[in-house]
Amino acid sequence: MKNYRIASEKINPEASRYPYCIVWTPIPVLSWLFPFIGHMGICTSTGVIRDFAGPYFVSFVFLLKSRYWMLDVSKVYTSGSNAWDTAVHDASEEYKHRMHNLCCDNCHSHVAMALNLMRYENSTSWNMINLCLLALIHGKHVSLPKK
Repeated sequence: MKNYRIASEKINPEASRYPYCIVWTPIPVLSWLFPFIGHMGICTSTGVIRDFAGPYFVSFVFLLKSRYWMLDVSKVYTSGSNAWDTAVHDASEEYKHRMHNLCCDNCHSHVAMALNLMRYENSTSWNMINLCLLALIHGKHVSLPKK
């Protein structure tokens, strides 16, 4: 739980840093019709966002963040930021060699693979359906400081 509190304090929307988070943003028109559909990425322990942005392309940039869902690094099977970052890296390397498919191999699948590799919550059953639902339920809206 200590790691959860520390990571929470390091969330910085202005710098687009969301340590140990899954981030989500709407896709114009598609998300308006189906609010649970959007673009998803997963962040490293330092908050760098990795997302499967298109065919054979995993980026370090994520356009507009609308929601984030902070996960607890202590729920990683081997625990710790190194295991988290290794799983995010390995999933990203795998997805650099995949064709993007809107229906069955997409940004949600990339995030699911990272969670499965790290055995988050001792599970290897993460998929795009449960991620859609859980991100919608547990996600918090990004709010920028008022100027």
